[in-house]
Amino acid sequence: MSIQEWSDNIVVAELQDDPAFSDDMTALSDIVHERPDVHVVLNMAGIDHLNSSNIAKLLKLRKALINNQHKLRLCGLNTHVWGLFLVTGLDKVFEFADNVAMGLAGIQIEPE
Repeated sequence: MSIQEWSDNIVVAELQDDPAFSDDMTALSDIVHERPDVHVVLNMAGIDHLNSSNIAKLLKLRKALINNQHKLRLCGLNTHVWGLFLVTGLDKVFEFADNVAMGLAGIQIEPE
């Protein structure tokens, strides 16, 4: 996974399919717990499949960020993964952007 410090309070992470997904989410969760002031943009263009464990990790990350009043954007979802979010109703839980640039813009424009 590539984790980039985009600004003082925004981290951009590029996720990959399992088995790397689990390790990547653990590393990202550690960052969020160490830095409660951070917003997260997840580039999911490299994700072709999500299982229930992956979704649980995304939900846990979302909860940690929301508890700190910070934002999470999921970006670059392919059609199959987007369909999974639609079928499960998670399209109403998470916030999405077409690409990383749009995700970053959304976080910066929206009020705290």
